[in-house]
Amino acid sequence: MPRRPALAALAAILLAFASPARAQAPVTIVTAFGAGSAADIVARLLAAEFQPILGVPVVVTNVTGAAGTIATNHVVRGRADGQTVLFSPIGPIAIQPNFMRNAGYTAADLTPICVVNRAPLIMMTPQNSGLRTIADVVARARQGNFAYGTTGVGTTPHLSMVMFARAAGVQMEHITYRGPADVMIAFARGDVLVMNDHPSSIRANNLHAIATLAAERFPDFPETPTFREQGFDLSMHIWHGLFAPRGTPEAAIQRFEAACAQAVRSEAMRVGHERIQTPIVHLGARDFAAVVAQDIDRMKTIIDENRLRQAE
Repeated sequence: MPRRPALAALAAILLAFASPARAQAPVTIVTAFGAGSAADIVARLLAAEFQPILGVPVVVTNVTGAAGTIATNHVVRGRADGQTVLFSPIGPIAIQPNFMRNAGYTAADLTPICVVNRAPLIMMTPQNSGLRTIADVVARARQGNFAYGTTGVGTTPHLSMVMFARAAGVQMEHITYRGPADVMIAFARGDVLVMNDHPSSIRANNLHAIATLAAERFPDFPETPTFREQGFDLSMHIWHGLFAPRGTPEAAIQRFEAACAQAVRSEAMRVGHERIQTPIVHLGARDFAAVVAQDIDRMKTIIDENRLRQAE
């Protein structure tokens, strides 16, 4: 019996089994920060919504460190096959390529898919710190030996604190941690006294909100004054968005974009964002790309005007 027809038949059988398996290959959402961070919380909300929409398993992988650049490089250097996407805040995309000597990538190496939320940074402190206003922070910093925490050099929390310290004319020590949970431990030990960060940490950890880095008071914290109200014309926001490696097929981008538009309308996403005191702000790929471009220019201006580079 000729072997060629038999081999062809076997190949057809294997292909028949392989196709469904490939169709069920999981989608991986890589987050730039660890468990308990806003990025991690929202990524897991998205994964739960995406799974039935996309019809495949969706898993979240935390790749932490180096202010989000390790996660971003992980995605940029991965296969652009539509199976892996990055869920990131503004810092690794719009700041680090300008701030670091060599981040290993630029924003052009990523394709924006959608943005899902946006919130102002808030200066926060433990309830027992004795700090209640910006004036308290300035007075305490002038006494010396004053430290603040962030989740990395060149992050929005770091840049905002450098801008504040220079505007106030005070010296503060910068201590970095891998994620917000580590900062909370440092707060409990008294290693650091303040942090500018996403509002999700405040109520979850019973912190005191000192001031909001926005032009107007944040509706979720209406009793908290802005930096402007306390004499400092400073503002800084964090958005979280989904990106794919450059070269990802357009069909995959559109599939994720449609899934994102559907997911942000879900009750679970609404409740989850209320829990972390973050407004849902949704933009599709085209509008999100414009926001990214604007923020890259703005962050570069801030870095250049304040002479901020990696050595800071």
